[in-house]
Amino acid sequence: MTASRHPTAVIEDGASIPDSASIGPHAVIGPHVTLGEGVMVGAGVVITGHTTIGAGSKIYSGAVLGGPPQDFGYKDEPTLLDIGENCTVREHVTMHAGTAKGRGRTVVGRDGYFMVGCHVAHDCILGDGVTLSNNVLLAGHVQLGDYVLIGGGTAVLQRARIGSYTFVSGMSGIMRDCVPYAFSTGRVAWVESVNRVGLRRRGFDRDAIRTVTTAYDVLFHTPGMVFAERKEKLRAEMGGDPVVDPILAFIDAAPQRPYMQSRQESREDVAAEFLDNRR
Repeated sequence: MTASRHPTAVIEDGASIPDSASIGPHAVIGPHVTLGEGVMVGAGVVITGHTTIGAGSKIYSGAVLGGPPQDFGYKDEPTLLDIGENCTVREHVTMHAGTAKGRGRTVVGRDGYFMVGCHVAHDCILGDGVTLSNNVLLAGHVQLGDYVLIGGGTAVLQRARIGSYTFVSGMSGIMRDCVPYAFSTGRVAWVESVNRVGLRRRGFDRDAIRTVTTAYDVLFHTPGMVFAERKEKLRAEMGGDPVVDPILAFIDAAPQRPYMQSRQESREDVAAEFLDNRR
């Protein structure tokens, strides 16, 4: 089956485009772009750089994919943008290639949904099934686990990590790493609770959700301990559980990173920072 290629589309020599791909009017596709089977490219889309887009993905009008990173140290190195299969990239989304001093590659997993006006900066790594609502902004080197959902207008600080199955409410500010399974919210976001609705939708049963809730009680609500001590308490009491181990592995991967806390601790941290800044 041969799909349509509008006569006003600009497809540069060297681009790898299967017959099943559909290219809309005034789209521009650079010489180092590779499209998978059945990819749909809408009107006015620009795909440039060393960009690969997986089969079945749909790119809507005005999106710009694979542009150079917004990094003053970038020197036109041939860095990459990889987008997985069956992703939906809506109007005016931007995704940038990686940097040579970073990972050299920006990676977007399969089955993602990226709503109008989102930005995925250089060297980000996004898991499978990620959803970014309108105007979500990811700074450079951000990492999102599988099935993370971020509400509209949220900004994520450079190098922050958000664990799998986390929901972040709209208009939040992500300043610290967030462990898996969380419901997070706030201008300086905190962990409000377990993302029970999201876990049920992803097939977690009641026992698994109850286990996550118990783990959160240990990790966020044990009095008289700092976060690192609570993590070790969690390991001692619940380590080895297949639902709890991803939380421990997430923290162990970057133990020196700042971690999102409960609402009360987040308020105390913000108040202390405010007082320090006034001294």
